[in-house]
Amino acid sequence: MSGTYATPQDAEDAFYDALEEGDLDGLMAVWSEDDDISCLLPMYPLIRGRKDVEDVFKHLFSHGQGVALSVSHLDWIESGDIAIHHVEETLQQVPPGKPPPPPFYGTNIYRKQHAGWRLLAHLNAPTPQPQGQGG
Repeated sequence: MSGTYATPQDAEDAFYDALEEGDLDGLMAVWSEDDDISCLLPMYPLIRGRKDVEDVFKHLFSHGQGVALSVSHLDWIESGDIAIHHVEETLQQVPPGKPPPPPFYGTNIYRKQHAGWRLLAHLNAPTPQPQGQGG
């Protein structure tokens, strides 16, 4: 079930590949095997623990598809066995006739464990509206 990720970037690539493919097993293989993990997605309360994280992604994949995102790296912080990646995620699948939504900022926190780098926390936040828009 678990993959071995030599770098935080290997783990991140596997996470976004599994997300795009709707591959729940592949996605969960990236997460730390500890129960002390968390996920914060737009319009969801804080999700804590492997079972709850797995349940939310199972629900997201229940329509038979994944979530295709274009990911741009904004910043990386790495110190010892912890790595923090700040990214901008842009949705690639937009229903016909609908404008694309604004991108999201994402933060992925990884820790090096006995089986390589694993995801501890993933969170998303909307990007700010361009100046002069919104209230």
